[in-house]
Amino acid sequence: MSTKQFDVVVIGGGPGGYIAAIRAAQLGFNAACIDEWKNEKGGPAPGGTCTNVGCIPSKALLQSSEHFEHAKLHFADHGITADNVAIDVAKMIGRKNTVVKQNNDGILYLFKKNKVSFFHGRGSFVAAKDGLYEIKAGEEVILAKHVILATGSNARQLPGAPFDEVNILSNDGALNIADVPKKLGVIGSGVIGLEMGSVWRRLGAEVTVLEGLPTFLGAVDESVAKEAAKLFKKQGLKIELGVKIGEVKSAKDGVTVAYTDAKGAAQTLAVDKLIISIGRVPNTIGLNPEAVGLKLDERGAIEVDGDCKTNLPNVWAVGDVVRGPMLAHKAEEEGVAVAERIAGQHGHVNFNTIPWVIYTSPEIAWVGRTEQQLKADGVEYKAGQFPFLANGRARALGDTNGFVKFLADAKTDEILGVHIIGPMASELISEAVVAMEFKASAEDIARICHAHPSLSEATKEAALAVDKRTLNF
Repeated sequence: MSTKQFDVVVIGGGPGGYIAAIRAAQLGFNAACIDEWKNEKGGPAPGGTCTNVGCIPSKALLQSSEHFEHAKLHFADHGITADNVAIDVAKMIGRKNTVVKQNNDGILYLFKKNKVSFFHGRGSFVAAKDGLYEIKAGEEVILAKHVILATGSNARQLPGAPFDEVNILSNDGALNIADVPKKLGVIGSGVIGLEMGSVWRRLGAEVTVLEGLPTFLGAVDESVAKEAAKLFKKQGLKIELGVKIGEVKSAKDGVTVAYTDAKGAAQTLAVDKLIISIGRVPNTIGLNPEAVGLKLDERGAIEVDGDCKTNLPNVWAVGDVVRGPMLAHKAEEEGVAVAERIAGQHGHVNFNTIPWVIYTSPEIAWVGRTEQQLKADGVEYKAGQFPFLANGRARALGDTNGFVKFLADAKTDEILGVHIIGPMASELISEAVVAMEFKASAEDIARICHAHPSLSEATKEAALAVDKRTLNF
């Protein structure tokens, strides 16, 4: 029996991997994708961390918890009576699992539609010979001319506090808590920590977030971070900054965290469950890079150049396992770009116009540079800001928190950054991404007709504010 040979083999079926395999097939290559994620029944579950324990399930829980909070706290404002509102956590988790499975099945369908061969199991290098790479694909061994590595990342563990997914939880365990904990601790105030903290706070948990850094959301524009901290505090999310974590003890009845606060005083936090969200690390477990001489950097990430080429001929890497932001959409763009580069085309990824989103309430989204970055770089800029409080659609929604902020070059008026905190920020940011990709000025957005009444009018007004000529504030 001859060994199956492919033009392009992708190891990893997350956003970067499955998209790369599909794009390669569209370009006429005989493509295969290897992925080892399993569903509850042991069957294939492509989609990686994003689909299985990240972006998709977290948004499902965020939506459910937001409905619950609205019914409990805000329906009365609309004249809707909803007495004895309760949450069925098991049903909520079940719905989340259904959403995940729909996405898994959708990817398998796309593989079939695009004639991508799928192998369920771990992918790893065996050897390189005669210009081809021998790869273990689950129980089979296949040959590849080109290899795209998209093996993703894993949650970073806190030393001395390994994940047991019962009391000490990664993002995986945080998505499967069986009952609403009375007290929930979160170490790390990044995207995962804030989103999961928000889910369980809405459902009734008393949530405390411990953050080692002295500033809250340091990567976010300062004015947005300040507004977010104020609103989260008002919601009941307790956030302590500048802490130093000490011993973490897990027992049957919960977890205790010893820490030193920002003033140097010893403190203890006792919680029922503890979520640790202190970042993620590149995943090359089981890849067997030594077999072919694949080069990793000091962080354990696969070394690549600007085109995602590794040190090996015809071996590429994309997504969380390489440099750059660990974002699903960044991985997708790199996957497409690599497939097109293999085909001799000019794949395009612009790191300066990759949007970032935190799906809390209010949502936070941004693209480009922050005000503090522009100051540090000595760039002369103009700023314009418009509050959702003055937006008709936001008033009708009953969600007027936050604002849109534009940063533009003082001389050319080119948009350098757009920062949004408020309703549907995740959707509104796309206009800013398009504008920046095409080197638009704030005046360009200010001159475009926006539908009324819409939240997007706040974007137009913020662009007008750069020139100090808002019309509705």
